[in-house]
Amino acid sequence: MSSAQHGGVTVFLTGLSGAGKSTIADALVAGLEADGRPVTVLDGDVVRTHLSSELSFTREHRDLNIRRIGFVAGEVVKHGGTVVVAAIAPYEQAREEARALVERYGRFVLVHLATPLEVCEARDVKGLYARARAGEIPGFTGVDDPYEPPTAAELVIDTSVTPLAESVALIRAAVDG
Repeated sequence: MSSAQHGGVTVFLTGLSGAGKSTIADALVAGLEADGRPVTVLDGDVVRTHLSSELSFTREHRDLNIRRIGFVAGEVVKHGGTVVVAAIAPYEQAREEARALVERYGRFVLVHLATPLEVCEARDVKGLYARARAGEIPGFTGVDDPYEPPTAAELVIDTSVTPLAESVALIRAAVDG
């Protein structure tokens, strides 16, 4: 089925570093594409490299980065496309601004990966949490900068107790429903 038949939709995966955003995004995209549905992926790290490389990690710049992601997602959704966003997006107001940019044209499905901090730290193969706790990475979300849990998420999934296949199935049900 074409994306135009589905209408435009953005799945916005948010959560701490190590919560499972990229893993779920990859599996979700593979399933959508296998069904013939082209998908645009906006990964927070990739967007920072190519679209927001001049930004720092201040609150103002983090919010601007999420607004940029919301704008791009909205442009894709406007033309019936499907977007999967995987971004920490720690602040409620910025996520809601992204929602507003998308919902002018289509659907926005906010998925909070509510994986506990200790689980995220245990999964941290890059050692970012250890570096943040050692003071090498100031302003690290979940350590010395807050993560504001969404108040209006369409789905809340704890990836420490919900297997990948089930997480993807829940998201697919929300997208296809």
